[in-house]
Amino acid sequence: MEKEVQIEASWKAVLKDEFGKDYFKMLREFVKSEYLHGIVYPPPKNIFRAFDLCPFDKIQVVILGQDPYHGPNQANGLCFAVSEGQRLPPSLQNIFKELSADCSLPFEALAKKGNLEHWSKQGVLLLNATLTVSARKAGSHQGQGWEQFTDAVIRKLSEERENLVFILWGNYAKAKGAHIDRAKHFVIESPHPSPFSAYNGFFGSKPFSKTNDYLSAHSKKPIDWL
Repeated sequence: MEKEVQIEASWKAVLKDEFGKDYFKMLREFVKSEYLHGIVYPPPKNIFRAFDLCPFDKIQVVILGQDPYHGPNQANGLCFAVSEGQRLPPSLQNIFKELSADCSLPFEALAKKGNLEHWSKQGVLLLNATLTVSARKAGSHQGQGWEQFTDAVIRKLSEERENLVFILWGNYAKAKGAHIDRAKHFVIESPHPSPFSAYNGFFGSKPFSKTNDYLSAHSKKPIDWL
């Protein structure tokens, strides 16, 4: 990571206080050391990609994930997404299955767009709680400061924006939801799309149609999920 954080301009302004805090300085040194001494995902240029594709005032929806994928050529800086041409991980397959059923969209067409960039460009912030991970070591960068940083992101969105949709899948994401003002925003919660929990309430939860119904009701443009 550069000495000056390379992030989209509106986010740099919103988060400028965070970048000067001691925890973030320590986080930056940790991440820099990890990239120097081992294999870390995503590539450095993509650490803040979710923010770079989604300026602060353009966000309509926030989907929370936990960690980047820790296999080669998978993580692209957007939660649940994979780099172009990569096989869909099980959770993303289940997300597309639910989206297909929820919005009557062809699964085969959805499966060709696993990088999810087209969602980000419409204002869907695909935010992992932890933005980096060491190769083959799930959760290896947890507890280093990323969670504090992404909590601040959620608080800023909750405080300074109105009528956003927050989609929280699984207990980890639900815990991050403690920072959301539910009087101002719409929160959708369900079990995680992982194969271990998808059949316990993720399938059939209809988060995508619920999101678009809420956006339409508040005179906002619905998301084109396909």
